Amino acid sequence: MDFSLSDSEIMIQQMVRDFSQNELAPIAADLDREGRFPQEIIEKMAALDLFALPFSEDYGGTGDGYLAYVLAVEEISRACASTGITYAAHCSIGTGPIYLFGTEEQKQKWVVPCAEGKMLAAFGLTEPDAGSDAGGTKTTAVLDNGQWVINGNKCFITNATYAGVVIITAVTEPGKGAHGISAFIVPRDSEGFSVSAPYEKLGLKASDTAEIVMDNVRIPENYLLGNRGEGFKQFLQALDGGRISIGALSVGIAQASLDAALDYAKERRQFGQLISKFQAIQFKLADMATAVELARLAVYRAAWLKDQGLPFTRESAMAKLFASETAVKTALEAIQIFGGYGYTREYPVERYLRDAKLMEIGEGTSEIQRLVIARQLGC
Repeated sequence: MDFSLSDSEIMIQQMVRDFSQNELAPIAADLDREGRFPQEIIEKMAALDLFALPFSEDYGGTGDGYLAYVLAVEEISRACASTGITYAAHCSIGTGPIYLFGTEEQKQKWVVPCAEGKMLAAFGLTEPDAGSDAGGTKTTAVLDNGQWVINGNKCFITNATYAGVVIITAVTEPGKGAHGISAFIVPRDSEGFSVSAPYEKLGLKASDTAEIVMDNVRIPENYLLGNRGEGFKQFLQALDGGRISIGALSVGIAQASLDAALDYAKERRQFGQLISKFQAIQFKLADMATAVELARLAVYRAAWLKDQGLPFTRESAMAKLFASETAVKTALEAIQIFGGYGYTREYPVERYLRDAKLMEIGEGTSEIQRLVIARQLGC
């Protein structure tokens, strides 16, 4: 078994690490405090072709693959998780569904500008009454004179305010449950399409999260994504890939927590010596490092399976579950090592904890991941 990255992947990892630590890490605390969307960083990421990594050259991508993209998500999130989730949501569940299920015409029209970073994408699945129960979608789409008319609300949508295009799920076959849901490509500037003020969140404050309202939004008939009634199946597949990127985001946060705790332990003195010399602290750091590395391996393996065209549903759920819970536990331990200082904004570990918590909720809660894994086991 070869666990090494390719020369190209190592180069991408180092390039993104240098960019993230030099350009993003120094302003991450300010972005969080101000709740400011990092538009200038997004533009720089586009110039570095980071949005192009998981997509083929035929559609504006670089063809480097999902593992290369996951390396980028990890490094960006290590510096700023808000920027990491903006990036991940755009690539995996925003642009991803069009890339996976779109026609040639749809891919040229939408994937190309998204891969080039000229347009952000979002994914509208969650509703006030349809979170984990995505089959309970209430948004409707009715075909009328060659146009789809969409009505409904979507909540907790990442990139909603800044996206140029949103993938929307809606009921087209009432009474058929999950088999009656279809997916649509909805331009942000469609008449009747509006976005609420951003939510005031616990963490990830520099990412854009808002509610989408669609009031008789009319789009062309050919903006249906894939076949009618296949939306539920499509978003399950899209979420498999999305969970890998949330796993990578979690690893980035966890690594940042470990880095901060280790540096602090090597500087802080108590009882006449560095606290890194106390076995209690050493054990905490050892456990943190072990969990982070295991999470990283799980995420990389899931991404590798996806790149190889092999089944990865179970592995992506496992990676997302373990990595997200590791991110929370590692941030908590980092705060404990910092003591009272960890509870203040003087140090970044309190931000890591606030950011990490969403990893256990977004794109399938930890409870849903356990259900997915159990079903893959044949339960």
